Amino acid sequence: GMCSQHDSDILCIADCTADEPLYLPYPLSNCVNSGIDTVGVLTQYRPLELNSYIGSGQPWDLDRSDGGVHILPPYMREGDQGTWYKGTANAIYQNIGFLDLYDPDYVVILSGDHIYKMDYADMVDLHKKTGAACTISVLEVTMDEAKRFGIMNVDENDQIYEFEEKPPQPKSNLASMGIYVFSWQKLRRYLIDDEADPKSSNDFGKNIIPNMLAAGEKLMAYRFHGYWKDVGTINSLWDANMDMLAPHSGIDLYDTSWPIYARTPIKPPHVTGPNAVISHSLVTGGCQVDGSVANSVLFHSVTVEEGAKVEYSILMPGTVVKAGASISYAIVAEDAVVEAGAVVGAPPDDSPGWGIAVVAGGVTVGEKATVTPSAMVREDVKG
Repeated sequence: GMCSQHDSDILCIADCTADEPLYLPYPLSNCVNSGIDTVGVLTQYRPLELNSYIGSGQPWDLDRSDGGVHILPPYMREGDQGTWYKGTANAIYQNIGFLDLYDPDYVVILSGDHIYKMDYADMVDLHKKTGAACTISVLEVTMDEAKRFGIMNVDENDQIYEFEEKPPQPKSNLASMGIYVFSWQKLRRYLIDDEADPKSSNDFGKNIIPNMLAAGEKLMAYRFHGYWKDVGTINSLWDANMDMLAPHSGIDLYDTSWPIYARTPIKPPHVTGPNAVISHSLVTGGCQVDGSVANSVLFHSVTVEEGAKVEYSILMPGTVVKAGASISYAIVAEDAVVEAGAVVGAPPDDSPGWGIAVVAGGVTVGEKATVTPSAMVREDVKG
């Protein structure tokens, strides 16, 4: 495999227990680009949907006979209503058998809802060099923002001596990015102890990290310099996509040395009609654009008919925008249909309730219907 220089001494677990499979390409692309070819994806919901999204791991080059992408849904016991994972630590505890099978020296753990480009190999190198039990990727934020994050307080060598969750008076501005490298044998012991503690919420930030610190383990901070966004909310999903279009965003979608792979079925390149106008947008394969698209991200197989207008929006795969419809500051999910003359979203104004409009997957917005800014539409809207 690509990873012969490391062999399988590094295994990666991506925590994708959040809802949306949309953010998966980033962590998985990072694994390929970092030379890690065994990845376990923890999934909480609709394993089928996630499975079809990841498929055999093909676009990530990860379906090797000896490694690959493995979907790790929670174990269902007979007659159980399903034991969902309680927290990331519990999820990994439930999969100790999977990890033992590969018996890696190091485990990289990623939260799924992050958009960033990062070479985990650098972080693993720091971890090895310092002989740490755990290395945590941190980002410098402003002191004001520090109140919203888990903050690592470090000494002059960047060794962590204290972890504070959302401190009202931060002592440092190093925010945890939810990306960890652990020495597997160490982590394994702490997972077993954590699982045995009935009071634990099985969380890395709340339990595992403080327990390791209290026991005097060596924890190091790895300073990440680059583009990172936590996509926990609708607005930051929209921001992150808009950021990609910014010339100095730090994330270059055309960067061939570090491609961001996403599962685009093999589609012809996008087709534009004679009256199409596309400016400052990212349009992927299989799209048919006959209207105008500006400052937007169109995933594969999107149709924008003549006279339709799309601006500052994200259209997920298979979206259809009919003639004369207008979409502005919106996220339209898979296979939604916006009928002729309908209006979705609006540019920002001074009204307090303004926000990004969201149309859920498969929804039809009827002819000449209106979806107001910041609406979340889950059912069809009659014209």
